[in-house]
Amino acid sequence: MLKGQRKCSAIYSDHVAEQHTPRSLIVTFYGAYGRGGAPRGGGGVGSGRGGEPGGSGEPGGSGGPPGRALGVGPGGESAAVPIAALIRLLGAVDVDPPSVRSAVSRLKRRGLLASARTASGAAGYALSDAARQLLDDGDRRIYDPPAVRLDDGWVLAVFSVPEQERHKRHLLRSRLARLGFGTAAPGVWIAPAHLLEESRHTLERLELADYVDLFTGTHAGFEATGRSVARWWDLDGIAKLHREFLETHEPMLRRWSRRRAASRTDPAEAYRDHLLMLDSWRHIPYADPGLPAALLPEDWPGGRSAKVFGELRGRLREMGAEFTAGVLTGGN
Repeated sequence: MLKGQRKCSAIYSDHVAEQHTPRSLIVTFYGAYGRGGAPRGGGGVGSGRGGEPGGSGEPGGSGGPPGRALGVGPGGESAAVPIAALIRLLGAVDVDPPSVRSAVSRLKRRGLLASARTASGAAGYALSDAARQLLDDGDRRIYDPPAVRLDDGWVLAVFSVPEQERHKRHLLRSRLARLGFGTAAPGVWIAPAHLLEESRHTLERLELADYVDLFTGTHAGFEATGRSVARWWDLDGIAKLHREFLETHEPMLRRWSRRRAASRTDPAEAYRDHLLMLDSWRHIPYADPGLPAALLPEDWPGGRSAKVFGELRGRLREMGAEFTAGVLTGGN
């Protein structure tokens, strides 16, 4: 395995390790139900021939960001979630109260959550402005990826970090990898051009923009682009993430599909399955950059996994919102 691919494989392992931790589940909850406002419309999760998120095939399930269970504050900010409600909502996915409190404290220290008061004056936590931007960027990647074509081109990130600031070099490499960049050469990272704006937001937010130059362009040779892509990214590692998602969630989809539409379903069960499914999925589009279908293997599993994700979302998100609203109003 090439050096760049070893780095990518480590990132993919990190994505798996982050799933279902208290901190990850809290971020997933706020992304799904904690931003306020009405759901926006939008396209489905793409499922092209190769199946990459954002491929040129038909939509794979309902589109747009998740349903919202919270209102918004008077200035348009996210409404606060009382800590007692957050403990109960995370308890539904087997996170104990001390772990919830500890994860909230860490997210607050990182500037992703901020102390706030509910309309009734209870203490709670709301998303920070930076967290809302992060989640909005994630919406575009997770729920409404663009239809990617081979002639869209690429974005290159070329960076140089002084030796005395080498800790920033490590941060820069890890963030580029988490954005979906592959390694073209030492200090030269590459991604599909549709990731340009999100990359710009992220580098500016982390105060790393001064160390990076961004370029857009085409691959002019000499190696065939398909062979280069297999060198720039660990495609086997990305495919493994999709197959692991399918291994868990195709049976879940079959289970929900067998239920009659009119049958009474426990909203708590739907909430649990939706939150855990979304927490598993939301890491994958950051490992998979959404490469053009023409550059992917014929048996690429991304299309199937995107379709399963979209169909499960369509079945579960509104029932999950019903459960969340009940907890927040004291009804569940």
